[in-house]
Amino acid sequence: MSYLSAEKKQELFGTYGTSNTDTGSAESQVALFTYRISHLTGHLKSNKHDFGTQRSLLRLVGKRRRLLEYLKKVDIERYRAIIKALNLRK
Repeated sequence: MSYLSAEKKQELFGTYGTSNTDTGSAESQVALFTYRISHLTGHLKSNKHDFGTQRSLLRLVGKRRRLLEYLKKVDIERYRAIIKALNLRK
C-alpha cells in the first residue's frame, strides 16, 4: 500500500480545498505537496544517499514555493489562511 492513498488525498482536498473533489485549487495543491514533502523528508533522514528522492523533494519544494508566490500575488488572504493552516512560515 502506498503512503498516499486515494482516501488520504480526498481528506487533504476536503480539509484545505473547497470540497473532496477540489483537486485544482492552489490551497489543495499546496496541502498535497506539503504532505508529500514531509513524507520524503522522513524517508531521506534514514536514506541519506537516495539522491533521486532528494531531487524530487527539491522539485516539490520549488513547485510549492511557486504556487504560494502565485497565491500571494492573487489573493493575500487565501495565502495567509493556507500558511497558517499548514503551519509553514514561522
